[in-house]
Amino acid sequence: MSKSTRVFGAVLGAVALTASLAGCSGDSLEKSKDAGASGPAAAGADKGKVVIGAAGFTESNVLAELYAQVLRDAGYSTSITTVNNRELYEPSLEKGEIDIVPEYAATLAEFLNAKVNGPKAPQEKPVASSDVVATTAALEKLAGPLGLKVLPAGQAVDQNAFAVSKEFAQKNNLKTLSDLGKSGLKVKIAAGDECAVRPFCAPGLKTTYGIDVSGIDPKGVGTPQAKQAVKDGVDQLVLTTTTDATLDSFGLVLLEDDKKLQNADNVLPVVNAKDAGSPEVAAALDKVTKAFTTAELTDMNHRVDALREKPADVAKAYLKAKGLTK
Repeated sequence: MSKSTRVFGAVLGAVALTASLAGCSGDSLEKSKDAGASGPAAAGADKGKVVIGAAGFTESNVLAELYAQVLRDAGYSTSITTVNNRELYEPSLEKGEIDIVPEYAATLAEFLNAKVNGPKAPQEKPVASSDVVATTAALEKLAGPLGLKVLPAGQAVDQNAFAVSKEFAQKNNLKTLSDLGKSGLKVKIAAGDECAVRPFCAPGLKTTYGIDVSGIDPKGVGTPQAKQAVKDGVDQLVLTTTTDATLDSFGLVLLEDDKKLQNADNVLPVVNAKDAGSPEVAAALDKVTKAFTTAELTDMNHRVDALREKPADVAKAYLKAKGLTK
């Protein structure tokens, strides 16, 4: 699942989907969990059962494993359940069918903004910005009345980003999006067709950076086809994410968003306040959140996507290397 899908995912059918999950009790979710991701509590301790939700794409699976394993080490019995759609797992988190999910500050803030204040709110009265402190504060304000607790954000961020070929960057001395704007070069963007109207895509590149966008090549967000088009020189810019683990294999490099066009999608845990809002849970998760960087998260994604390692194994190796688990 692409970042664009997470940020701009369609809500059509969400009511029906939510209804289908509403019929599930916590027990039925327990039965649907990935047995390979489950595990007993640490030896000599049993602080209760905790269900971590994963959204089904590589990064979410890795983050869910990191959370599950560090909590298991802290004495909890943990399991992971996969619910691919935010329109499904967010209500489940409110109900306590899922206890914890790895989330993205700005994306969730605007999702809840739409839920609480109406579908037009993210466009007419957005609450997210490039300021992670302000964005997290807005998220907390929206989440609290829904029974959700937002834990502190880390430095790792997965947000929309733009890449060019290394050859194109070197030839034109490009390191930032400002450099691209100042160059006066015309660029065609490989992205989803919605890039033409999204404020953080073509319109934002034009107004914030003065980039001359000549058109959109609708090959999708961060897809192999989109990156190949930039590698081949058919397009000059590709919309992807800051934790894209395959850029190097296509000979691409990110241009820095030096004027902070993109919102602060820092990674953070969100928990059901009643069932998983204890200081002990927060302390265990905070160790993980504080530890990993955007580069390290990208590397973990790479190990799963390119090297075909299992998310559980990647998370285990990382936590042990950092001294976060026994």
